[in-house]
Parts: sequence; structure tokens; C-alpha cells
Amino acid sequence: MLLSLCAGLPAAAQAVRYTISPKNAETVLHTENIRATAEYLSSPELGGRACGSEGARKAAVWLEDRFMDLHLEPLSGAWMHGFRTSDSFARNVLGLFPGTTSPSRYVVVMAHYDHLGTLGGRVFPGADSNASGVAALLEIARMFLHMKDCRKTYGTGLLVAALDGKEKDLAGATELWRLIEQGKLKDPVSGQPISPEQIVLAVNLDQLGTGLAPLTRGNPNYVMMLSEPSSGRRSTLESVNRDLNIGLELGYDYYGSKDFTNLFYRRVSDQRVFLEHGIPSVMFTSGITLNNNKVTDTPQTLDYTLMRKRIQLIFYWLERIL
Repeated sequence: MLLSLCAGLPAAAQAVRYTISPKNAETVLHTENIRATAEYLSSPELGGRACGSEGARKAAVWLEDRFMDLHLEPLSGAWMHGFRTSDSFARNVLGLFPGTTSPSRYVVVMAHYDHLGTLGGRVFPGADSNASGVAALLEIARMFLHMKDCRKTYGTGLLVAALDGKEKDLAGATELWRLIEQGKLKDPVSGQPISPEQIVLAVNLDQLGTGLAPLTRGNPNYVMMLSEPSSGRRSTLESVNRDLNIGLELGYDYYGSKDFTNLFYRRVSDQRVFLEHGIPSVMFTSGITLNNNKVTDTPQTLDYTLMRKRIQLIFYWLERIL
């Protein structure tokens, strides 16, 4: 089906060099898919996805199936990578779109899928935190798969990571770094371990679902990108937003607060692990709302049209980086 979307290319084009526009990837970006991911991960069946719970296990199995459907290559022969936290068994789901550069370079794009679980008999759905980030992760992968099916290649590999254990002191991100540091993740094409020196950027998607906490009063069309000014490729983000007329208000700090920016960028989100090891890192977020970490963080509170815009922006930004 995905191949048919590129069927307009003449047969002769297969034998010559041609350029495929990244705009083509928008043909597979649908709000229905974004909604379906958010609704499933936030469903009562998964019980809030607490790390180590049966709901988190079901979420990991479901994500593994999605990674296979999206033709992400397994790393070291597997998509699911289990590990122990201080008091439970957790699972990261990892996959790769290989690049063509030799020696290889990689950008890590990650989103945590665990949440608070069920407390006092009440389910905390975690739709914005962070089913929204996982939905964005899957749709970005779907768009890159479409570009691959259209025979577009990228020099840099895209390592896609759905992480467990964020609510246990960033255990999933810590485990992912441990595997990289110890050479335990092998590129499926080269067969060589991915090394820390080959990671050129880490991108974290954490809460991208609503317009309830705007940067400017009355304007829900916004997104924040927290990064070091010198390493976040901010000019590329601005160029994409302007040139493709996406129309989002861009923020580079957490509502003007140095303390809150440091909190979310350097301390409590998964990119912290990569920052601590000297990897340039970026966090995309739409901010904390009054629903976060409450039973009211449901799929009905998310703005799927707005999420689509944010996914467009992040995809095009990544596409230029790769």
C-alpha cells in the first residue's frame, strides 16, 4: 500500500537519480492514526502503564508489533530489550532506519511510554504524558518509512526508541545509554556495535498533545524546543516552520523561566541521560497542563489536528538534519 503512494514516478525514473520531496510523506500522516495510538495506550486495558505492570508489558508488545509494521530494523536481533529496575522488570522497544554514511552516524529519537499506573483503584491514563509523545514517535517513523519506500536515502541513521521506566528515575533512557556505551546494540546492516561517538543528537518527545498551556494567551498553535542554543539547530526549525507554512509559535525556554527550563531540560526528562554524557540533545514539548498526572489526562483532552502540525514540524526538521 505504501509503495502505491509513490506509483506516480515513471518507470524510467527508477534508473536515474531523482529528488523526492519530503512533502510526499504527509500522505501517510493522518489524525486517525495519532488518535488510535493515544486511545489504545490510554485505555483502561493498560491500567495507566506503570513500569513493571501487566499494562506496560501489553504496551511494549503492541509497540513491538508497530515497529515491525513500520519496517524498523531490529538492533542486535531484537526490537524488545528487557532490563531490571530497582524493583521491576521493564522493556525498551528499539528499531533503526539505517543511514548510508560510513562510518555510521545516528540520531536517537525517543519517547517514554510508561506512566503512573493505577493508584488507589483509580487509573491514571497518561494520554498527554506520554501517549502523545509515543504517537508522534510512531508517525515520524511512518513518514520516514514512506520516504524510504519512495527510494529516499539519508546519510544518518534514525534510532527510534520507545522507552520504559521514565517514572523510575529515567531508567529506560539510562538502559539505552548503557547498551550503547557497552557496545551491545549492533547496526543490522554493518553488524558493528553502535558507539557513543556515533550518536550525533538525541531528540526527546515528551507531552505534545494539547494547546492548553499556550506560550501566548489565546494562541494554542505552539511548541517548545528545549536545547542548547548552539546545538539545537534552531535556525533549521524556524526555516521549516516558515518555509512550509506550518504556523506554530516556537519557544526555546519553559515559559521564560530559567529554573523551569533547567528542571525539564536537565533533570526530569529522558534527554538528561544523553546530556550527562556530552550528547547534544533536544526536547520537544507542549508543556505541563492541569491534567498532567491526574485521572483527567484522557485522550478526549488532546488536540489531534494540533498534534499533526507538531509532528509535521519535527519530521521536516529531522529530515533536514539526516
